Amino acid sequence: MQLIETFSTPRLFAERLRFQHLHELYHMHQNTQVMATLGGVYSSEATRLFIFNNLHHWQCFGFGLWVFRDKVNNQFVGRAGLRNTNIEGNDEVELAYAVIAKFWGKGLATEMGAEILKIGLEILKLPEIICLTLTTNKASQRVMEKLGFQYDRQIVHASLPHLLYRLTISDRSP
Repeated sequence: MQLIETFSTPRLFAERLRFQHLHELYHMHQNTQVMATLGGVYSSEATRLFIFNNLHHWQCFGFGLWVFRDKVNNQFVGRAGLRNTNIEGNDEVELAYAVIAKFWGKGLATEMGAEILKIGLEILKLPEIICLTLTTNKASQRVMEKLGFQYDRQIVHASLPHLLYRLTISDRSP
């Protein structure tokens, strides 16, 4: 399987998540506004564990999360990628994304997601990808819909009500 270590979008550069990103991720994980929809703020140790688990995911599956930077000034924008998750007893691949608040409303989550979907569907040949969000996160729901995801159902995930959206390879065919 081809490992995609780096790639770019029109406005962003992406690199595979590594321990060198600890400081930036920790600051994002400490932001209550950003983390309100991601299970609450993370401690330093929780951020280290997050990175460790994601490095392990890369080793096991050949894909995972990337860190994104603005091409203009190299500022950290957020993280996004593909990860295996278990939903109601089924193994799924999830598109996950988080953008720091100062970059909200600029279409960057959609830009990140669009390129990651190309990688997942065209390079990794995944037959489908899911996306999850809290029922109250309207901005994330709009991102999913712009990316072509279709509402599937409401579920309880991480002990909270979530909406599950799904995108299959046939949804992307001309």
